[in-house]
Amino acid sequence: MKLYPALDVCATSADALLAMVDDFSPSALEERETAMRLFFVSADARDAACAELRARGFDTAPLEVSDEDWARRSQDNLVPITVGRITVVPKTELRSGAAHDSPIVIVIPPSMGFGTGHHATTRLCLEALQRVDVSGRTVLDVGTGSGILAIAADRLGAAHVTGIDVDPDAIQAARENLDHNPDVDRVQFDVRDLSAHPLPQADVVTANLTGAMLVGSVSVLSAAVRPGGSLILSGILAEEREHVLDAFGRDSIAWEKHDGEWIGFVVTKR
Repeated sequence: MKLYPALDVCATSADALLAMVDDFSPSALEERETAMRLFFVSADARDAACAELRARGFDTAPLEVSDEDWARRSQDNLVPITVGRITVVPKTELRSGAAHDSPIVIVIPPSMGFGTGHHATTRLCLEALQRVDVSGRTVLDVGTGSGILAIAADRLGAAHVTGIDVDPDAIQAARENLDHNPDVDRVQFDVRDLSAHPLPQADVVTANLTGAMLVGSVSVLSAAVRPGGSLILSGILAEEREHVLDAFGRDSIAWEKHDGEWIGFVVTKR
């Protein structure tokens, strides 16, 4: 059974905590009764975040958590989340009840490394996907994680969707999530490093990464969008807004929305 490095932190604001440890690439956050539990892709990243938070005066406790135990408890605690026409549910048996209110229902069981739609950055991307016309168009989801955005693009009518991630565990989880959404049939997931290969071109590209990664990858991401297409960006903290705008061009921003500490953009390719 796979164990994931985690960190229990006595804190009250999930968004503020995620902002403080953003440099260490936390993969998930679980809100508990007395603490926040952060998960990381490596013990080294967890230990570095622990040192940073302790230096800021936070009480922290590192631990290892099994994916099975985390998923079981998370399924019990997560509630469906609705963004526009899309409702994301954590288990298949909730699909029929949610369908009464939303035309599109997606099942994403919780896995500690990958998003379920509850984080602000994922919500921003789901809303942006519904503001961009993806019907009959090709979509590329960079840093796909659970595959939630790729699956949503398919359900919104995309002709073909490719989700890529450097993490093989993410691609495995995304492929497993296709089994929970049998009506999705135009999505493929591939292991691919954003920095090592030119990306395939698409009409719509989504990139829910970090502000620093977006700025550092501006040329690669922009080249992946066909002329007249759209680039959906999130993972951007409010303090990173100006840097991202400067990198992608202020005149190209077609949509912007804030959700707490986080920002989402739609960039139009001229």
